Amino acid sequence: MAKEKTIFYCTDCGNEVLRWQGQCPACGAWNTIAEKPSAPKSKAPKSTSGRRDLPRIGYNGPKALREVETTNELRFETGMSELDRVLGGGAVEGSLVLVGGAPGIGKSTLMLQICDSLCRFADVLYVSGEESERQIKLRAERLRVRGEGLYLLAETNLENILDAVEELKPNILIVDSIQTLYNGDLTTSPGSVGQVKDCTLALMNVAKSMAITVFVIGHVNKEGSIAGPKVLEHMVDCVLYFEGEQQTTYRILRAAKNRFGATNEIGVFEMADSGLTEVPNPSEMLLEGRPTDTPGTCVTCAMEGARPVLAEIQALLTPTSSDRPRRMASGVDFNRMMLMLAVLEKRGGLLLHSCDAYVNVVGGLELGEPAVDLAAVIALASSFRDKPVPGDLAAIGEVGLTGELRSVNALNQRLSEVHRLGFTKCLVPSRGSKITAPDGLQLIRVKNIREALVAIL
Repeated sequence: MAKEKTIFYCTDCGNEVLRWQGQCPACGAWNTIAEKPSAPKSKAPKSTSGRRDLPRIGYNGPKALREVETTNELRFETGMSELDRVLGGGAVEGSLVLVGGAPGIGKSTLMLQICDSLCRFADVLYVSGEESERQIKLRAERLRVRGEGLYLLAETNLENILDAVEELKPNILIVDSIQTLYNGDLTTSPGSVGQVKDCTLALMNVAKSMAITVFVIGHVNKEGSIAGPKVLEHMVDCVLYFEGEQQTTYRILRAAKNRFGATNEIGVFEMADSGLTEVPNPSEMLLEGRPTDTPGTCVTCAMEGARPVLAEIQALLTPTSSDRPRRMASGVDFNRMMLMLAVLEKRGGLLLHSCDAYVNVVGGLELGEPAVDLAAVIALASSFRDKPVPGDLAAIGEVGLTGELRSVNALNQRLSEVHRLGFTKCLVPSRGSKITAPDGLQLIRVKNIREALVAIL
């Protein structure tokens, strides 16, 4: 009896290797190599010329670019303006959208809530591999989802799901979640790399061939990325991440990939007893309860897509006797924080090497653009000198390695948002394009961080 052959693959990226290894050579992840039986290779008939006869089903040949007919993408509103904003103005007909997030963050709640609006003009099929129809009905009643035009299916077998889609022909398909589906033709367990890839490919074919908008829910692993192979995110049209701490009521929906819109838009929701409610003004939410006349805090304005958002950056510096001071960053890049500490010590004259440093962005917001550098520097210096920053002041600007301040994009739009929230002063770089300050907002122009510290502290 012939020995069954096995292959080794990475559970994170799906890369196949010849033998077991401790680290995946493709993605660099450790202890992710798993073993599975290799699928038997089918023998294809050979032609008389010795070449295999390739299938030609549906092959129409290449077309010139000028001969390709184009139509405007058909969009429809989901009933939640924050979700429509992240999607680029609404969902696109025939698209495949992947919604990822930690367990209990509110993914299923969001998908079930939009059904109330979608069912007014379309038929929706909600497929759940984690809950029964009765559980979904109870949750729909709690969320006040009427359910006219909403069909439920508790199934994990891919073939049965495709049969239901063929029979019902819905306009919108929601799958919760992709890790629970399985194809009976494969021997691997649900949630494995092969199963996730095969099921996603089948759903993508359904979306493109039948013009059905498909929303797929995916869980995230402990690293924060969607569980399964990385190729899963390349297959879909849009990848949304639902972020937030379960201890807080606010949730942030962020687009990591969008073929039909911008990828840096965010939507803000608040989790209540009756479901998710939209937060049209996230700046007020993020600044709610902000302490005044307290050292170590400064407000900045970041651009999330086309929306300016005010955020509070807090810093804490405490003396330490350890040879290796502790550094911690939440909401900002850790390496960027280390760079700001080095610039403050070298160019600002503050001896920070003997202090533990902690930086946090209030509200769970992730700030990745360099426009928040100046606010982080001001917060760190304020904590070190134990002097508060004026409560009516905001800081916007990028800090260079020589301590100079550089201008940022969309500065006029940021200043308008700062003024709208009641701030009367704003610290900005002196260099840059022409700045138009709103009436009642005083601009404090500085060239470097030394001038900024002298002007504020």
